[in-house]
Amino acid sequence: MPINEKTYKRLMKFRDDRDWSQFHTGENLAKSLMIEAGELLEVFQYSDKETSVEKVKEELADVLMYSMLLADRYNLDLDEIINKKMDSNEKKYPADKVRGSSKKYDEYKNK
Repeated sequence: MPINEKTYKRLMKFRDDRDWSQFHTGENLAKSLMIEAGELLEVFQYSDKETSVEKVKEELADVLMYSMLLADRYNLDLDEIINKKMDSNEKKYPADKVRGSSKKYDEYKNK
């Protein structure tokens, strides 16, 4: 599901209303993104416990928001960069060669 424009604008307005873009360097946003990704991973830390879907949603939202802010910082089009990466992934991991395998592309390439 794509992020709709209203949601995107709400996030940017939240940032701008607080004058926080001055703190949103690429480095700071990347650090924040990794911190939030770590908090998402923490939800799954003990696999024998039932995972809280609400906690997953909360932490995933943080990861997505920082990703959007980082893309905005560099004026990147999310659809464009995702599709470019997908083009690359489709070449690296052709479905007929990798279906059902978790091997990295260089492990099956010449087989």
